[in-house]
Amino acid sequence: MTPRRTRPKRRRKPANAERAISPDPTIAAPLGWHVRAVQPVNAVKMYRCPGCNQEIRPGTGHVVAWREDDEEGRRHWHTPCWRRFAKSA
Repeated sequence: MTPRRTRPKRRRKPANAERAISPDPTIAAPLGWHVRAVQPVNAVKMYRCPGCNQEIRPGTGHVVAWREDDEEGRRHWHTPCWRRFAKSA
């Protein structure tokens, strides 16, 4: 019988070690618009994209956009649909 291999113990990082947190990707926005990227891990609900009228399923990275003067008018867009809209606006 062969002896079991021993695995090296994990090294724990010190509690005060800084984590490298990457910022949200920059999304181009026409003048007068605010845009925010939603990472796939944070996308937990289903939405309907106003650009293509298709569903944005949970777990899909997408974009939330709204006009500066209309905070209640936030809409969830597929990223390619938003880029196409932003080019034409």
